[in-house]
Amino acid sequence: MEAQALQFFIASVTAAGFGIAIAAFGCGIAQGLGLKAAVEGIARNPESSGKVTVTMLIGLAMIESLCIYTLVVALILIYAHPQAEAIAKLFGAG
Repeated sequence: MEAQALQFFIASVTAAGFGIAIAAFGCGIAQGLGLKAAVEGIARNPESSGKVTVTMLIGLAMIESLCIYTLVVALILIYAHPQAEAIAKLFGAG
């Protein structure tokens, strides 16, 4: 049982790490593209800078929330699973 718990923990940590890496990469690319488009829009039409800025900030917040949701799922994978007691005993914390 302890070996299975350790394997599950290793798989959970690996999945959480890859999930955060992919989410951070995707969110970084999306935020960069969004910012680029907003700056180009303001450069073409300076009068619309207020509306473009507000829309850009809302969009960036939505994109960032996707990365935060991934962080929550990763933390759940690492800390909240059925074999947490067995893993804590393996590491001497229980």
